Amino acid sequence: MRLVHLSYLHLGYRQFQRQTPAGINQREADVASVFRSVVDKVISLQPDIVCIAGDVFHNVRPSNPAILHAFAQFSRLVQALPESIVVVVAGNHDSPKTSETGCILRLFSPLGIHVVDGEARRLAFPERGLAILAVPHAPGARIALDPDPSFSHNILIRHGEMEGVTPAFGVDPERVADQIKPSEIGASRWSYVALGHHHVFREIFPNTFFCGAMDYTSLNIWGELGEEKAVRLRGKRMIEFDLATGKRTFHAIHSERMLVDLPPLQARAMTAADLDLAIRDNIQRCPGGIDDRIVRQVVRDVPRHVARELDHKALREYRRRALHFHLDSRRPEVLRTSASGAPGRRASLMETVRDKLWSRPLPADVDRNALVELGLRYMREADSVEVTPLLEASESE
Repeated sequence: MRLVHLSYLHLGYRQFQRQTPAGINQREADVASVFRSVVDKVISLQPDIVCIAGDVFHNVRPSNPAILHAFAQFSRLVQALPESIVVVVAGNHDSPKTSETGCILRLFSPLGIHVVDGEARRLAFPERGLAILAVPHAPGARIALDPDPSFSHNILIRHGEMEGVTPAFGVDPERVADQIKPSEIGASRWSYVALGHHHVFREIFPNTFFCGAMDYTSLNIWGELGEEKAVRLRGKRMIEFDLATGKRTFHAIHSERMLVDLPPLQARAMTAADLDLAIRDNIQRCPGGIDDRIVRQVVRDVPRHVARELDHKALREYRRRALHFHLDSRRPEVLRTSASGAPGRRASLMETVRDKLWSRPLPADVDRNALVELGLRYMREADSVEVTPLLEASESE
């Protein structure tokens, strides 16, 4: 008995401003195309079970085109695999925050798909000796993760965070209490554990995996790409697992849009002309070029006057060629030897805000320089407002 494990489809995901000739956001079209090819692959594998561990959609209320595309592809899947069991658990992106609002995934139940949302359910298939414990995103709901010993095969599908797996930039403070430890799963008691909620593939135990997202759809795609490089992982994948033999097969998922993180540049002591040349050289040496790709160029220690004098005509041309070109220029750190912020002294509020804005992860289309400048301007405006002391105000009354 074989299964296929998917998660984080994020249909309806939109990013950047480029549109297709039909007027659809290009990244939304990319993700839809990847899902179509994934369904093709699943059909070719002919698995007995298809596990989708959450976040079918990017938003709780997705657009009509995203819903129609999902319905068409799921219809195609169940028609091509009439004997296969398809289970979908709701992720946090699929789950409304109010109980009065129904989960959008219920639209797929009439197709014969087992949709589990709101609370955990155990699905039993006695004729196959199979039980599936499906645990959707449900804040505050902690259940015992126990298999049913009366069945030959037990599968756990869970959408949620796991301690020690989600990187610091991806941890949602509201869901920290819902994290579980790897040891709480009891992996040896299960035939397979399909986990969702982490964008990067991760093996927890030989039969326990986060299969990762289908495409680069997180709030920090560059952090996602960096995490993949750190664990020497190339791209996205789905998992095929044989419950009888324990054989694992990892199938690559080919993205429609390549992410290119150009080699970072150190701009200290560079003139604007030097930096223009270094950026151009990086682009010219990029294998396959930057056309129609998502590109980032990090430049560290860029003084403000150098950033102003860059060749903005050339930068506009890079942005025209790429689907998205992001020049992530980072100004030098200010090192003080006296006054607030000096060694041994507590940093000022202004310095703390500045440092936080410089270090926090940002969406690829947000200009870091502009964000920092705006934040500091707001701080200066707040400092300039005269506040009448409470004592003086009461005396004047």
